[in-house]
Amino acid sequence: MQSFTKVERAFSSKIERRHPVNIPYIIVENYPKLGLLTALRFIEWVNENPYGVISLPTGKTPESFIFWAKKILSEWDTTGGKKLREENGLLISKKPNFNNLHFVQIDEYYPVGSQQHNSFYHFVEKNYIENFGLDKSKGQFINCDMIALAEGRHFSEIFPNGIVDLNLRFREAKTSKEKLQQESIFILDEWCSNYEQKVRDLGGIGFFLGGIGPDGHIAFNTRGSDHHSTTRLTRANYETQAAAAGDLGGIEISKNRLIITIGLQTITFNPEATAIIFAAGEGKAPMVANALEEAPSNLNPASALAKLKNARFYITHGAASMLKDYKYHYFASTPWNQQKTDRAVMDLCEKINKFGEHLTIDDLKKDEYCSMIPNLDHHTVQNVINSVKQKIERGTFTFSKQRILYTGPNHDDIILGLLPHIHRLSRNETNRSHFAVMTSGADTVTNKFLIKSLEDTLNFLNADQIQMVNYPD
Repeated sequence: MQSFTKVERAFSSKIERRHPVNIPYIIVENYPKLGLLTALRFIEWVNENPYGVISLPTGKTPESFIFWAKKILSEWDTTGGKKLREENGLLISKKPNFNNLHFVQIDEYYPVGSQQHNSFYHFVEKNYIENFGLDKSKGQFINCDMIALAEGRHFSEIFPNGIVDLNLRFREAKTSKEKLQQESIFILDEWCSNYEQKVRDLGGIGFFLGGIGPDGHIAFNTRGSDHHSTTRLTRANYETQAAAAGDLGGIEISKNRLIITIGLQTITFNPEATAIIFAAGEGKAPMVANALEEAPSNLNPASALAKLKNARFYITHGAASMLKDYKYHYFASTPWNQQKTDRAVMDLCEKINKFGEHLTIDDLKKDEYCSMIPNLDHHTVQNVINSVKQKIERGTFTFSKQRILYTGPNHDDIILGLLPHIHRLSRNETNRSHFAVMTSGADTVTNKFLIKSLEDTLNFLNADQIQMVNYPD
């Protein structure tokens, strides 16, 4: 607690810290509060470092952060604005000036036009330069249109199909076209080195804010990245390509796009840097737990921040759900109930790779959380099995004479998640079903890609190369 700032102390939870972690963390209730905390902490830092170097995230991750930062700044002198700041530890009266800050863009797809709506350069220009009143002349940006390639040409001339073959770094160019592409790749490498040097000439990044990806990446430093990595042109792994598919119009496009990203050492170059990773939802829980509780390694890129004394993780309850301290708090802080018994036993099944009916009383007694179950005996596991069956039965109960609204961000979310239930309810002619799909319209997964994936799966099954289809019991 002593190292936390006034804003951070206002959000600190009372969860007991029993286990060591690589980086201090703060847990907040939900995604909006996560955005509020990051916005307040950012403004707090700017107030103390008006000439500092900042690097802020792009994409969907920072939406709540941007919302709250704009709201706090625009309502600075209002009664509501003052109350919000005071209640959350931002105890400054004068609104900070953002005009003297230096901005460093974190990453960008390559190649992509700077004015394309899903380019990160466009995002930065719209959401940070304009909204925060930053001086663009003081920024370091990754504008693909402004990086002159071989013979001064634009990327659309050198890489007309948008595909950059990085193997040309190592093999001989066979055609005049490949020679231009090879020369251009080396120009891009030199550009990245110069970008890195410019950041270091500024003293390094003073305030870094970023999310954590599906493979644990920060910026585009994917799983396996060297903790000493610098700004570079590189290829993303599959998890990152899949996550980017929605932005770029499908996996078939994203799998061919490279990325320019600052490195892990770019982020940690300044030993006084405040580096914050924020994450929301249970989907991020494994990556958060690995970064905070496992020994720092290349497999967990965010663990590189452990060397910074001012590094932090800001996370929601969902993102914290796999942390040891959070688990202990869940089981020990409130009276025991059947839900806790269910969770403890099912977690044990996964932990020791046993089906529930094969668990022994000794297995339960040896486990930290199952051993807390009141009246633990040979009936405990069967009670959990019965509890799960009851939940399934409640979920399959057929309603009659109902009007049902199904909602989802994409049409496939509704179908993949609820199709059997929809089918059952729709067969009852007394029910009326309505569907509301709220989507951007982008095809993240095209029909062509899905068909090929199914054909590949069938071929693997026929070749007996998929083992997870036959179980001994």
